[in-house]
Amino acid sequence: MSRIDESKDFLPIRIAVLTVSDTRSMAEDRSGDTLVGRIEGAGHIVADRKIVQDERDQIAAQLRAWCDQPDIDVVISTGGTGLTGRDVTVEAHRDVYEKEIDAFGTVFTMVSFQKIGTSAIQSRATGGVRNGTYLFALPGSPGACKDAWDEILSLQLDYRHRPCNFVEILPRLDEHLRRK
Repeated sequence: MSRIDESKDFLPIRIAVLTVSDTRSMAEDRSGDTLVGRIEGAGHIVADRKIVQDERDQIAAQLRAWCDQPDIDVVISTGGTGLTGRDVTVEAHRDVYEKEIDAFGTVFTMVSFQKIGTSAIQSRATGGVRNGTYLFALPGSPGACKDAWDEILSLQLDYRHRPCNFVEILPRLDEHLRRK
């Protein structure tokens, strides 16, 4: 089973938080606040934080901009993962991905099912990689952000997590771009 290897040093990473909403401001962004609190509480660095509207091209443009910044390791978005017509975050993420982390959505659904039962079927959480940066799209509720961070991301973004974690392979995510 998974565990934290206390003999290894913790390595903080730089994480950007994107809230997707037509109506929220920073003052009303409880999901973004939840993520920021957990990221900082774990010892990581919040590299940037923004809110964009539920517009596929705006979401994808912000994701690309952050992926092009070498000092951002991870982007976590919240909101726009549901089934309504305005929910286009997943599509925007997939426009940006070089590779999708298929199991992220599956594991998130497993975690959600334990908390909210069959309502978990309405979420389309996703994860992927672009230009050496991890990207994760979470639902827009504080509870979903808490569950995704506490049950999945806090572990996979901790270099000490065993048997493996996202941080240890971070330097190799863009190796295909360096090949001649």
